[in-house]
Amino acid sequence: MSSPLLDFFRGRTRGRRTVETVVPGRTFAEVILPATTRASLERALAQVRSHALIFGQWGLGERHTTGLGLAFNFAGPPGTGKTICAEAIAHALGQRLLVVNYAEVESMWAGETAKNVAAVFREAVEQDAVLFFDEADAIAARRSAAAGALPYQREANAVVNVLLRELEAFNGVVVFATNLAANFDPAFERRIRMHVLFEMPGPAERERIWHVQIHPARTPLAQDVDFRALAERYAVSGGDIKNAVLKAAAGAAAEPGPDAEKRIHQRHLIAAMEEVLAARAVMRQSLLADGASAAPALPALPAAPGDGALAPGLPPGADVGALLQAAEQRWRATAMLALGVAGVSLLAAIAALAAAAFR
Repeated sequence: MSSPLLDFFRGRTRGRRTVETVVPGRTFAEVILPATTRASLERALAQVRSHALIFGQWGLGERHTTGLGLAFNFAGPPGTGKTICAEAIAHALGQRLLVVNYAEVESMWAGETAKNVAAVFREAVEQDAVLFFDEADAIAARRSAAAGALPYQREANAVVNVLLRELEAFNGVVVFATNLAANFDPAFERRIRMHVLFEMPGPAERERIWHVQIHPARTPLAQDVDFRALAERYAVSGGDIKNAVLKAAAGAAAEPGPDAEKRIHQRHLIAAMEEVLAARAVMRQSLLADGASAAPALPALPAAPGDGALAPGLPPGADVGALLQAAEQRWRATAMLALGVAGVSLLAAIAALAAAAFR
């Protein structure tokens, strides 16, 4: 029988779910995609529909006892419809969609993550559901081939090995979605039946996406709204358009006056899209970027006595003592932060022990 104390030390908590069960409600008729992406999806669906014919009536299932499942890789920029299409595939098959929550699958304890991955596949079999790994590059990343791999690298390798093994044995449909397909381990290439590239929508698709984000009867649009102009002006994804519509609606609703007279104007949509683009620019900022916003680099250590010069990276005449003192202060601050985190963890462990003792 499970106990709160054991669950705590195993990194588990009550109510955790490694997968979320979704009853699909969206179909491919509701998804607006570029022609090339839609053609690739149609080929993927054709494989799903002909699976029983090929491996059943045509007898290939008797010749090939493993790798009978259908694994698809949906790769492309964020907001291009990968998650919606995974739901649409499940809807087309009349099955539920199991969305893997990798934050819950991953464990700090050795061997636990691999066991959780195997359990996810077992649950998909039990529910006869389509399995969906979002941000799949986090779990299917390239394995380390270094002889002296660190413990976390060996653990990651073990997880990938289990995932590959489960894919071979699984007889259902698995959909991987990623923004970083290049991070996949090469071994997944032959185990994935089809790779679908989700491209950014063109102007015609963007105009249609703007339209479908608006309720045709209830959303109050002003006469000056021009979706075609917005589609031509902003080369963005469907996810960005959705966010802009919600922001524009919030901006229009916040203006003074009676609710019955409020309308979403073109200016609201333009301001919202500019805000979405500004947020994207903020997210692209990097501590390693060039320019004034870059983080200051740590000073290089001085050369050994007798070398006659400072180490590369220090300007002539630099105050080495002051630089070393600043580096030491940063090291002390980091150490104090680590000690604080360790103290909080210790208090949590003591509290768990006390709770278990009084049960």
